[in-house]
Amino acid sequence: MSVTDLLHRPLRDLRVSVTDRCNLRCQYCMPGDRTYSFLPRHALLSFEEIHRVVVLAAECGVKKIRLTGGEPLLRKNIAHLISLIRAVERIEDLALTTNGMFFMPLADALKRAGLDRVTFSLDSLDPERLKRITLNQTSAKEVLTAIEKANELGFAPVKVNMVVQRGVNDDEICKMARVMRDLGAELRFIEYMDVGTVNGWDAKEVVTIQEILAELGKRFSFEPLPTSHGVARRFKYSNGGTFGVIASVSEPFCGGCSRLRLSSDGQLFTCLFGTKGHDLKSMLRSGCDDAEIIQAMNRWWGHRADRYSELRAQEQKQPDRVEMFRIGG
Repeated sequence: MSVTDLLHRPLRDLRVSVTDRCNLRCQYCMPGDRTYSFLPRHALLSFEEIHRVVVLAAECGVKKIRLTGGEPLLRKNIAHLISLIRAVERIEDLALTTNGMFFMPLADALKRAGLDRVTFSLDSLDPERLKRITLNQTSAKEVLTAIEKANELGFAPVKVNMVVQRGVNDDEICKMARVMRDLGAELRFIEYMDVGTVNGWDAKEVVTIQEILAELGKRFSFEPLPTSHGVARRFKYSNGGTFGVIASVSEPFCGGCSRLRLSSDGQLFTCLFGTKGHDLKSMLRSGCDDAEIIQAMNRWWGHRADRYSELRAQEQKQPDRVEMFRIGG
């Protein structure tokens, strides 16, 4: 079964947040100037409940799953969840996004469980700057080692996300590009987005795709790759390797968005910038049968008309949006 929304966009991707907890306090996601109340264990969806959602989402047309957080590797026995999802026949791609801090001791188990791909988050190569960004004793070297390990295990293509902020890390664009290309990883520059409300987003801090490409053009020769169904505009270096830019602010891609998001407490969101989710957990725990849940998911997606990024400039008053650490990036 394949369902489309009001703008004729098919449902193809499900991003699953397995926890709202994270060991880092990055300013653009979970600023460290406040105290957070995290969900108790019983409020989280169990692995069996997540597996059931994936099975039913596959019936609605989902083919790709990405596990997110918070930091997904903080969820105990995450490899077991991966093995459950891997057994779902219609799921063609199973990926995970991580900050890399807990990857090394789990890497082999994640591969054995059936994980296809890994995306790492790394916003700076400078040790002191990275500590300021994450408010943690984060080590870029540790993440680079994890990237090498992921390549060694065949988690290809390995991708690395870098959120670029003016005056924070925009002077590292070319250095990050060189290091990631040499590692055989695809770096993806991400325009700083107004996800959630706690990050104090300021449009003046956005480094646009045009600026990023102009900076890279000073050091590298590259050309665009054919447009795909992904969210990134991808480019190929003339001497090998690729990179991408996710330009949600300056060049919105709402028209091609096929993503549904499941929060760790069982709310389904039809947009990264959503204000209110659909309560799937109540249906899972109140005895609803599979047909009822499939019908609800199809209805929620079928009524979808979200295109926040395209309408951002028209918003007079910004509503409270769900925070990134609740539903992943």
